[in-house]
Formats: sequence, C-alpha cells, structure tokens
Amino acid sequence: MLTEFQTFVAVARDGTFTGAGRKLGLTQSAVSAQIRRLEEFLGVSLFDRTARSAQLNDAGREILAQAEEILGLVNRMVAQAGGGHVTGSLRVAAIASVQQDLLVRALGLFRADFPDVSVRIVPGVSLSLLGQVDAAEVDLAVLIRPPFNLPHELAWHPLMSEPMVLAVPDSLPDIPWREALASQPFIRYDRTSFGGRLVDAFLRRHRLTVHEAVELDEIDAIANLVRAGLGVAVMPRTRQMDATGLRLLDLGAAGFDREIGIVIRRSADANGVAARMVACLKAALSA
Repeated sequence: MLTEFQTFVAVARDGTFTGAGRKLGLTQSAVSAQIRRLEEFLGVSLFDRTARSAQLNDAGREILAQAEEILGLVNRMVAQAGGGHVTGSLRVAAIASVQQDLLVRALGLFRADFPDVSVRIVPGVSLSLLGQVDAAEVDLAVLIRPPFNLPHELAWHPLMSEPMVLAVPDSLPDIPWREALASQPFIRYDRTSFGGRLVDAFLRRHRLTVHEAVELDEIDAIANLVRAGLGVAVMPRTRQMDATGLRLLDLGAAGFDREIGIVIRRSADANGVAARMVACLKAALSA
C-alpha cells in the first residue's frame, strides 16, 4: 500500500485530489481510486470532501503522521541498502496476444538486468488495462492503441502494427475476400474491445453486411473457430500466429492495421524499472 500512502500524503498537503494528481502525474480519478483503496484497507474515512477540496478529518490527521513516518522509514531503508542493487516488484498488464511471444522475449532482457525484481503479469482487454494504468494499479500496459486521446498524465509508446486480414478455413474454395465475407458465417472480434471497434468501423465504412455467428475477444480462439470451419473472421495477423488450417486473405486497398503499444504514466521514473521494461519491450521486437 506504499503508493496509496504516498498519494494520501500528497492530497493531505495539497488539499485537493486534482492538485495532488498534478504533482504525482496522476488523473483525478486515479487519485480518488487510490484513496478509496486506502480507506477500505484502513476501515476509516480520511477526508471531509467538498466539491473543491479534501480536508483531513480526525482519523486522517492521526494517520497522516503515521503515514509520513512509514514513508520516511522506507526511504531510509532504501538509502541504507544502496549499492545499486535493485529489488522490488513491477506490475505489467498485457493483452493475451503479446504474452506468448513479445513479452516472453522482453522479460528475458529485463531479468538479465534486474534478477531480483519480481514481475507480475496482469491479463485483460485493452480498455480494462488502460483503466488500471490510469488508476496506478499497474505500472504499464501493452495494449491496442485506444481510439481516443489519452489523458495528459499518460504517455503512448508505439511498438508495432499488425495487418488485419480475413481468415478463412483452408477448406473454403478460393474466392475473393468480399465474397467470403458475404457468403460465410462471421466470427466477430468483440466489438467492445479496441480491436473489435476497428473491425466494426471497417465493416461500416465499406457497407459490408455479414452473417453474425459468434462474437469473442480471444484471437487464438477466433482462429480456432475459423480453422474448425465455423465461419470467417477479420483479425490481426500476429507475429506468433499459427496459420495451420487457415488462409489469410489480404484486404487490399481496404486494408488497415491494429496498432500495439505501451501506456505508462508520464511521472514514471525515467531510470526506474518500469522505464527499463519499456526499453526491453522495444528491444524485443528486433531480438
């Protein structure tokens, strides 16, 4: 809970969630989420909140002194340990399709430099992972580029673009992709996900009518459904994709990409382990 205690002290000193967030490089919603977690952990409310300020209540004032003492003790422990030996933990959120290949190679590079830093991998869909970075529940996330502008407190680091293709079963006769889409059941990439929104926009943009069969988010599962002859799907051609039993049809002039990148808070220490993981992910692309 050290992060939550640090945020609590910042709010207590500033008097507002927004002002504390600016100093910490967090959004107001992220600060609110951290304070809520701390209050749930302690079992007491810490602030008297108004529309414009957050003032410590009696319990908050009592805990503030203890929190500052705890943080000071931790800082002294780190300073005394010294020697350049890095320990601790790193929370990395990632969509499923990068966990099997890119993340594996990046972790190999990272652990060569930081063998005593434990890494927790948090799975999920892009929208959920973005929210976890914003709320400081994870240190960084590898996800599909959001179809909207990020809050100023978050930074985007592009990694790669994956072309979207029409996957059809090998058993399907060789026909143009438009005809395949019009004539075969459609396995839809979940339209609530960032990737699925790209597919939905593509269908709407080209006024393509499909025969809905199944909708899901997991790329490997979509490929397996196509491979089993249950339909066709517009999906990304990922680096580790097993194309056995599939034909991947290029969409030609109508083609588009799924962009994968990293979201991290701008306030992250440029020399810290989260920044090092960003560098390892970029290096892993050419490894």
